[in-house]
Amino acid sequence: MNPTIELLKSHRSIRKFTDQPVSRELLEELVSAGQAAATSSHVQAYSIIHVKKPENREAIAELAGGQRYVATCGAFLVFCADMKRPTEAAERTGARVVRGMTEQLLVASVDTALMAQNMAVAAESEGLGICYIGGIRNNPQQISDLLGLPEHVYPVFGMCLGYPAHDPDVKPRLPVEAILKEDSYQDDSELVAAYDDAMHAYYQSRRGGPKDSTWSQNLTPLFDTKLRPHMRDFLVKRGFEMR
Repeated sequence: MNPTIELLKSHRSIRKFTDQPVSRELLEELVSAGQAAATSSHVQAYSIIHVKKPENREAIAELAGGQRYVATCGAFLVFCADMKRPTEAAERTGARVVRGMTEQLLVASVDTALMAQNMAVAAESEGLGICYIGGIRNNPQQISDLLGLPEHVYPVFGMCLGYPAHDPDVKPRLPVEAILKEDSYQDDSELVAAYDDAMHAYYQSRRGGPKDSTWSQNLTPLFDTKLRPHMRDFLVKRGFEMR
């Protein structure tokens, strides 16, 4: 196994950080690595807000569901899907720009995720820990107002960056056989059942406290209710009309 694959397989979400700050020089290097990710048609439809003001980080921590590590990590970033920059650039060339297309939303969201994951891997290669904060989408309008986000820009997720103050176990993933299917989609319910057993064993033995659950049981609150139903109206108001 080469060092890059070994690093990728060692990922854990870090939620406790030391007081050591993340330098501006290192942060810029990580952003540069993020920019090297694949991007649809070279659109580069993303922007990152580095949230530095303590009061803003405290506010975001609460808006994101009381996630205190947002306020205590070495650096906190909000990754935004940004169709303002590319559409305005095209407009300045004389193009009759059409906005609000579903494909534009998808391109910007995918570009943002690819860029962020490049940054995450680069950060971990430098000894940093990361934790994605999807709770940004709990209150996306308040987050947008706080960060001064214009139309055609929306916050996709946050990322905590910092030097780890704990050493959590690596959480098992689904078996490759469940993910990698040959020629057509095949049922993987037996593989999922075996994976539930593996996850139950992991939760019972993990550092940081046991938990009596499985992967399937953890999915219940995500799918037995309408999750973040406000997002559609919010995105339409942002200019992503999804036509």
